[in-house]
Amino acid sequence: MPATELHHAPLDQELAGLDALELADRSSPPRRARAWSAAWPKLMAIVIGFAIWEAVVASGWRPAFVLPPPGEVFEALREQVRSGTLRTALWTTMRRATVGFAMALVIGMAVGALVSQVKVLRAAFGSFVTGLQTMPSIAWFPLAVLLFQRTEAAMYFVVVLGAAPSIANGLITGVDTFPPLLRRAGLTLGARGLTLFRFVVLPGALPSFVGGIKQGWAFAWRSLMAGELIVIIANSRSIGERLEHSRQLSDSPTLIGYMLVILLIGVLLDALLFGAAERAIQRRWGLLGSGS
Repeated sequence: MPATELHHAPLDQELAGLDALELADRSSPPRRARAWSAAWPKLMAIVIGFAIWEAVVASGWRPAFVLPPPGEVFEALREQVRSGTLRTALWTTMRRATVGFAMALVIGMAVGALVSQVKVLRAAFGSFVTGLQTMPSIAWFPLAVLLFQRTEAAMYFVVVLGAAPSIANGLITGVDTFPPLLRRAGLTLGARGLTLFRFVVLPGALPSFVGGIKQGWAFAWRSLMAGELIVIIANSRSIGERLEHSRQLSDSPTLIGYMLVILLIGVLLDALLFGAAERAIQRRWGLLGSGS
């Protein structure tokens, strides 16, 4: 064997060993194991929550007709399912949430892109966007009712004003924290203007932007729930309308049941949609391990 081959053989073996270690580190556990590791803490929290609920009911702190046990609440929910009321209310609320959030996403992206790229707009409206984000959604409803009466347009108005500033600020923060070196690399490769923003800056801003979208959804969901409690539209069943109806009838099991539905929707959307997207982007950017 030539001397050069003998000289390089140990180095090749070391590099092969490093490659094997890197591949082993990148290997992720089976999907079922990852799903279980993510699910069991949530299941444990649910069990603990219901145990505390049962203990509080058993203590007699409040009468059972005010604070019913979980069994009565689930029975009331089953009745809502059997009658089709829950399905109708859920469809109406999720349709409103989807439309309102889509409007907020488009407006928030447009405002965030303009403010982050145009210095004059940043100076004029940067603080204004943050100020809108801090406004409580409930404060917009008197104006919304004056402008649009008690219609779905009033709900969409408040949902957009509640969610769009968070989405815009998420994009602005992502652009502000974008590494200048990557921007210079894009300029060197010939990217300019909209092309630079679309293919270089926006992908680099995604971790913060997705966080802003997630926060925007939380604001949109809370705004919509408040809107459905305040703006009751005749012959239109929704989750908020069912909450108010149960309150008027002092039907605590049904009221708490719909509250659990609201909580469940939030948990599922966070785990299956926004949380998954956030983890995927963080993993792509090396902010998470491959097995996370």
